[in-house]
Amino acid sequence: MLARLKERVAAVDALQSEHDVACSRCGERMHSKGRRSCFTLVRFGKLDLRPQTFRCEGCKVSRRPLLEQLGVEAGRLSGALARLVALLGVIVPYEQAAQLVLLLFGVQVSTMTVWRSVQRLGTAAEKYTEEQARFFGDPCHESPGTSPGPLAVVLGVDGCALGMQVRPKRRRRKGTEPMEALPPVEEGHFREVKTGVLLLPEERVEPSPGRRSVVRRALVTCLGNADQIFERLWAKLHQMSWLGANTVVVIVGDGAEWIWNRAEMFTKRCEILDFWHAVEKAWEFARTRHGQGSAVADQWVARIAKDLRAGQVAAVISRLEALLPTTHESEHRKLLEGLIRYYRSHCERMRYDEYLRLGYGIGSGAVESSHKQVVHARLRQAGMRWSELGARHLLALRVLLLNGQWSLLDRMQMTSLAA
Repeated sequence: MLARLKERVAAVDALQSEHDVACSRCGERMHSKGRRSCFTLVRFGKLDLRPQTFRCEGCKVSRRPLLEQLGVEAGRLSGALARLVALLGVIVPYEQAAQLVLLLFGVQVSTMTVWRSVQRLGTAAEKYTEEQARFFGDPCHESPGTSPGPLAVVLGVDGCALGMQVRPKRRRRKGTEPMEALPPVEEGHFREVKTGVLLLPEERVEPSPGRRSVVRRALVTCLGNADQIFERLWAKLHQMSWLGANTVVVIVGDGAEWIWNRAEMFTKRCEILDFWHAVEKAWEFARTRHGQGSAVADQWVARIAKDLRAGQVAAVISRLEALLPTTHESEHRKLLEGLIRYYRSHCERMRYDEYLRLGYGIGSGAVESSHKQVVHARLRQAGMRWSELGARHLLALRVLLLNGQWSLLDRMQMTSLAA
């Protein structure tokens, strides 16, 4: 395979003309300075090359057209191998990925090479996601009314914390001495990764009794503010043609205000408070009133859950109000008042019987599962801390992989390391 690849490269090199090489700055013809030996690592091993070097004397700029046409850099991985190396780095820690590259492809690379491949491709993937959100968010973009779209699409969104690195500058090894330890992650040195999942209610299946799954889903994520995640959700809805003129966007959330404040961007929407968060609020009061592990608390919460599921929110609030103690300074009273306020403020999002009848679902299990797959499985392993750019690039690649769009990287240009 390596010999055949060398023949193909030699054929490409023979077709190149020395008279058509122009300077990228001034546009003047560049002059050949001969050939210099170099190599690139490909899937089959080390590929030796002798490309011509052209130079513009006025601008002092050099070019190697053969390397540009092949899309490789001297001494670096080829694009095809870099995508495979990055794929392993997206799934497992970089040290293990370097070992797997040797076992699977017989090519020895360093841990830093894996890291570089992830950063280069992650930069391209993040740029693609941002440009996609900018394109679909343009007011001049075609209205969704031109596409019928599905009757309803479920949108779940949530956030989880990610430990970030705390250091003024990058650590560097001095000779054979071990690198100094990373400083501890103090309070506040965490960033929230926001993840969103889109799915169609009619594509929910029950492979076994009590176990539910979805035929397909679309994931988005970002290490940024709430506006950014909703911009990306909007773009993904348009990209998949899931936002038609009559499509109802069903937003499932845990009660966080940043979710409901931005849900208004959808004209036709149905807001649902996650059922299990509503029940957990009742558990907080029950544990305080009856004690941890109390059978009375179990029965009390079970009745509330049954009534909420049946859509009897008003009846539940009335019963809770009847339990208010007369002592205003009582801790139980404060917790109970907070529970009542919570249910009252979200009562319009707690018509669970109606949501179940329509097939929308009432829980945020889809987005919780997405958190584990996008973030926890790779970025929240023991002792892991991330730079902002490192986390962004890895998240962008993991979303491409989990969405089944890894092949899009074939059409993206990696950032040059020679710059």
